[in-house]
Parts: sequence; C-alpha cells; structure tokens
Amino acid sequence: MPRKIRQLIQDLKKAGFTDRGGKGSHRNFTHSSGIRITISGKTGDDAKKYQEREVERALREVKK
Repeated sequence: MPRKIRQLIQDLKKAGFTDRGGKGSHRNFTHSSGIRITISGKTGDDAKKYQEREVERALREVKK
C-alpha cells in the first residue's frame, strides 16, 4: 500500500526541511544544506513511487 503525501511531508519536516510554499498542489521544501525537493498532490493522495524515491534520496543526502 503506497504512503500518503502527508506522510512524505511529515518525514521531510522531521529531517529539518522547511516548506517554502508553492503554487496549486505543489509544495517546495528546502534544507539548510542546500537540498531542494518539490512534492505535488493533495495531502490525502497516494504518493507515486518516484515521489517516495525522491524523498528517500533527499533524506539520505541530509544524513551525509
């Protein structure tokens, strides 16, 4: 069962990403280390596989 967009956002915020806002259903997140990621979709929607991979990659980059 795929995760929800709200869960991905929650993971990003826990890792220190800040929400810069966005346009429509897009949300832009930045980290103090310079990593940026955009998540699209309503919070209740199922996350796409590529979105889950991008969030996992961003979280790995932060831990380095």
